Amino acid sequence: MVRELAEYEKALDQANMTPQQLNIALFGEHPVVFAHVAEDEQGAIAGFALWFLNFSTWTGVPGIYLEDLYVRPAARGTGYGKALLAQLARICVERGYARLEWSVLDWNEPAIAVYRSQGAVPMDEWTVNRLTGDALAAMAEG
Repeated sequence: MVRELAEYEKALDQANMTPQQLNIALFGEHPVVFAHVAEDEQGAIAGFALWFLNFSTWTGVPGIYLEDLYVRPAARGTGYGKALLAQLARICVERGYARLEWSVLDWNEPAIAVYRSQGAVPMDEWTVNRLTGDALAAMAEG
């Protein structure tokens, strides 16, 4: 399903994670990500949410960063995405986390509409920055 998500986001050429890498990230000695899946009535996986903890220096408590939320096309509009978001919100509330945050591609209007209908507020004044490849290596040496 990760490859399905990458194809939907027009970034299939960038999806290089192996099943072994995902297994280690989720189930290794020190998991770095967590996942929830949504199953349809027949028990098939209809969608997933992959997340990790972040921390707010403003609030002094952790939060959840939702790295990926994906619902298979045939299952969209049936509530699976909202159910996954609700589960992560429950985890935040139960554990005293201050925030549930994620990014969404500017062109993904269907997802944006769902998020806004659930009360999500875009952080328009923030711009995501990223170091990768040679720039990351150069910064590490600097």
